[in-house]
Amino acid sequence: MSTDTMVRPDSTTDETTDDDTPKFFHYVKKNKIAESAVMGTHVVALCGEVFPVTRSPKANAPVCPACEEIYKGLRSGD
Repeated sequence: MSTDTMVRPDSTTDETTDDDTPKFFHYVKKNKIAESAVMGTHVVALCGEVFPVTRSPKANAPVCPACEEIYKGLRSGD
């Protein structure tokens, strides 16, 4: 069993910069991204952060260290 994940932004106030750009992008379940973007529902990142999807990551965007560690652990078990 595998889970598709994509990096998505966190829009909470404690992880944003002055220009409303997230400091980190998080890994979330792929099938929840579109639903969140369209319906405004919240997603749960691998690290446990809960937020609505509001932005798409850019190339070389910083990834949440906790999400990245969890994701690497999932992939090594395949």
